[in-house]
Amino acid sequence: MATTTYHPAAAVTLPSAAVLRPALTLLLFFTLLLGLLYPLAVTGLAQWLLPAQANGSLLRDTNGKVVGSALIGQAFHGRGEFWSRPSATAGNAYNGGASGGSNQGPSNPALQQAVAARIAALRAVHPGQHGPVPLDLVTTSASGLDPHISLAAAYYQAPRVARELKRPLAQVEALISAQREQGWFGSAQQARVNVLQLNLALRRLAAG
Repeated sequence: MATTTYHPAAAVTLPSAAVLRPALTLLLFFTLLLGLLYPLAVTGLAQWLLPAQANGSLLRDTNGKVVGSALIGQAFHGRGEFWSRPSATAGNAYNGGASGGSNQGPSNPALQQAVAARIAALRAVHPGQHGPVPLDLVTTSASGLDPHISLAAAYYQAPRVARELKRPLAQVEALISAQREQGWFGSAQQARVNVLQLNLALRRLAAG
């Protein structure tokens, strides 16, 4: 019985120029289209239509110095400024490189102790406030970078801020109203204020 010997090298055939040419042409075309032209077009369109948002929604003080972004919260501790909600990001508060929450459930003793300590600290510096402490002043957000607080949280702090700056309470509360933002889909119940923007407006007010 006759046998045949199989040689793998003999079975390999290189693609012809007629096959390679359209493949390389398409590779070059889509590399230029999707790797260069499309990103340039999207970037240019964003810079034209939404330049502030495309550049990070940066906020500046009265001297033109960049002090932060409207999208990322900051920790404030001064008695004469509004405080953000707590942040549980790793390393330090509002760490943009480690966004995340505490992952502690309502029944977690550590969370209960942390909330109790925050409530006590807030009541100590707001002696005239006898009502409930707004929830977002004693709990962290899921991202740890939330730049907003609720209107209730802002008004809760208003007497302290007015007292420290020696300004009428009505004037500070009017500033909160001027910085008010509607919630998602225009919801009045979720109205809020951006803490950094509010504090920048407060600095302008304090400077006269």
